[in-house]
This record gives sequence, structure tokens and C-alpha cells, in this order.
Amino acid sequence: MTLRAALREIVGQGAVVAAPGDRAAFETDWRGIARHAALCVVLPDSAAQVAAVVKCCADAGVGIVPQGGNTGLVAGGVPAPGGGQVILNLRRLHQIRALDPVGDTMTVEAGATLHAARAVAAGAGKLFPISFGAEGSAQIGGIISTNAGGMQVLSYGSTRAQVLGLEVVLADGRIWDGLNALRKDNTGFDLKQLFIGAEGTLGIITAATLRLYPAPSAQACALAGVADVAAGLELFTRIRHQCGPALTLCEFIDGPAMRLGAAHTPGGRLPFAAPAYVLLELSALDADATPAATLERLLARAMEAGVALDAVIAQSAREALGFIAMREAVSEGELREGGAVKHDIAVPLAVIPEMVAAVERLVAETYPDCRLNVFGHLGDGNLHINIRPPAGQGLASLASRKEAMTADVEALAVARGGSFSAEHGIGQFRLAGMRAHKPAVDLELMRALKAALDPHNLFNPGKLLPGKGTS
Repeated sequence: MTLRAALREIVGQGAVVAAPGDRAAFETDWRGIARHAALCVVLPDSAAQVAAVVKCCADAGVGIVPQGGNTGLVAGGVPAPGGGQVILNLRRLHQIRALDPVGDTMTVEAGATLHAARAVAAGAGKLFPISFGAEGSAQIGGIISTNAGGMQVLSYGSTRAQVLGLEVVLADGRIWDGLNALRKDNTGFDLKQLFIGAEGTLGIITAATLRLYPAPSAQACALAGVADVAAGLELFTRIRHQCGPALTLCEFIDGPAMRLGAAHTPGGRLPFAAPAYVLLELSALDADATPAATLERLLARAMEAGVALDAVIAQSAREALGFIAMREAVSEGELREGGAVKHDIAVPLAVIPEMVAAVERLVAETYPDCRLNVFGHLGDGNLHINIRPPAGQGLASLASRKEAMTADVEALAVARGGSFSAEHGIGQFRLAGMRAHKPAVDLELMRALKAALDPHNLFNPGKLLPGKGTS
């Protein structure tokens, strides 16, 4: 019996996609950069089926590429070069297994979309705080596997902070049931942490127990204009000092990026022109609180001090969503207008202005024909440094310089005590950064974990860890 036939016995005839034309969408990353053929695509509908597929592929010596919504930016969910891999897409595992409004937890299968999980939580008066532009497609399993960030990390933390327990299929086909809903469990290694952010290289997440929060009763959102990132950081510092964790969102977007986002948002319109922008949100649990009045007062003081140039407070939830939509549309706008060489860096907050100035010098001196977009999560030090090709040209025009650009930007971040990948992960596209910047001891420990949990390199080969002898 062929491998495809054996897989059809497990998941059913219609749940194995083998024709090249039908496989193509699963084989290509979101940006259309990585395209490598798979043997087939398998769509199981239960953890038991995932386990059986894993055993079948292990017996055949065929690698498995776990795949969620395939919205990642580093090609972690599509095959690596070399061929001979099976894509295991989890979109049919989409049930909400349980919701506990007393314990503030929700147990969700890996294929449920982020939007669906947030909607179920909201229906119970709760908040699941991970949020970003691709939430309609991104799936819970992939979000956990990449330890995704988003715009509310500032107050709630990244995905890692939201995971209480996991269900994982191991490389030998066993199912580890770690769906623990406890806040405290001090009984040895916290095994779930091994799989969060591991990008599917150590096991396949099939379900998760997630932490929920009370939904805010009052919120206010504002868009402020600033002269540059230094002023944006000063504005953040002032408001954070006054509001603490009530400041649930603080995004910096330079002028070119914000205008691009507005142009690619239906009905998008910037309320004023500015060199750069800061998007702010205050949240309150008390329905009698007045976050809009607080935000208005603090922004007025910032304008009097010359820290902010202009500001508009959203007068409705729809207007607030419009501000956020323009920020979220920046990446889509880049893709539609020729693409960008993307970088996802983090540096300590105090050196953000120095980092941005260094990048601006780099582009002006070394890549003067290119255009720069700088935007991201100001409050947690995570900025997206995206270098766009000359107007009217596509990403292919930067092919000969792309690796050098990335090496230059990553080196600037690491030299300032930062990271070359803050929230996007490693996948296929950041392996050079791992070789260049990850300490040898770190790599040795990571390889030891990989060898212990997946000794035959079954899961997601060619991702996350550079090959031995290349570090």
C-alpha cells in the first residue's frame, strides 16, 4: 500500500489532497516567496487521526509539516526545499471543547481560528487578548507554535502567557494530554513550554487550554501625531506612567507606513497629516470609568509640552476599529505594492530611537533607492523594519541584496542588546540569523531537545534549527 493510500485509510478519501493544482495553496507561504512541493496534504479531524498519521509517516520515514492558517511571515508552515514531506493541515480540528467562566479558561482545538476563539470568549463576557490582522485565518495551534504576539502584548503578554495546558501528538504517535487548567502546578518540568514557540519541530499541538480575562467595560482609542519615534516613545512613557496596565495598546507607525495602510483600508482616511503616528488604547473594567476623558487630558498635556503634534480620539467603536484597521493594513499594502524585505526586531525601549536612526542611516547610505517602513509595538520594543523596493518595482528587484539587507538590520538590533526575531519566529527565512547570532550553547541545548523528542527529524524539517556544522 502506498503512503497516500495508507493516509486515506486513516482520514478518509476526501481528506488527502494529492493533485498538484489542489496542493498549491497549501504549499505556498502567505507572501508567495516559498514554494516547494509536498507529497500530499492531509486534513485529519481529531487528535487520534493526527496520531495515526504521525505513526504512518514515521514508519515510511517521511517528514511532516504541521500547518495552521498559513499566515506566518517566515515560511514555517510550508515545506522546505528537498521535497518528500507531507503537509498536515489542522483546520478540521476546530471545536471549542469547553469554556469555564468561573475559572476564566477555554479549551480550544488547534484548527479553530483566532477570530472564532475570541468571539466565543466575548459571548461569555470574556476576553482572549491575542489580536492581530490575520485573526480571521490564523489558527490557535499555529499561534501557539509560533508564540505569536500582536498589539495587546503590552498589557497581557504574548501567546505563551495565555496557555495553561496543551494536548500534543509526539513523534512516536503518542498523545500527551497536558490540558491542565491550573494556575499553579509545581510538579516538575513545565512540559507545555517545550512546544510553545517551537514551530512544530517537537510535537504537533492538537488542543490548548487558554487563559481568559474579564472583558473591558469601557475603552478609548486615539491616534496621535508625533515628530519621530523619539517623541512617540516619550508619549508612550508619559501615558504608561499615568495609566499603567490600563494602556492596552501602543503602536508606532511612521508616516509612509501609515499612509500606505490608509490607502489599503476600505474607507481609510487619516484625520491629519503628521511625520509619524502613535495609536493608543486605554481600557477599564469599571463601566463608570471614563478612559476617553483620561486620554483627552493626557494628550492635551502632551501637545502643550510639544511631545504630540496633533491627536484625535475615536468618537465611536467603529472609528476606533478604523484607526486599528489602517495600522493592520500596512503589511497587506506592502504586499500589494511590490512587497518588502521584512524584519521583526526587538530592542530595549531606551534604545529604540537609536535603532531607528541607525536603520535610517543604513538605508540612506547603502540602499538609497529603497523605501523604508518602520512600525510596530512601541510599548514592548518590537518594531518591524521593512525595506521596500523602488516605486514601481517588485521584490525581485532586491533579490541580489536581500540577504545583505537582512544581515545588516539584524546586526544593528543584536548589537544594541536586541533580538533579530521578536514575534514572527524563525521558520525557513531566519535560519541565517540563528547561525549568525544565536550562541553556540543555546543551539546545543535546542538540538538536544530536538534529538530527545524527535530523534528522526520527523516534524517540520528544515525549520527553526540550522544544520549542524553551520552555526
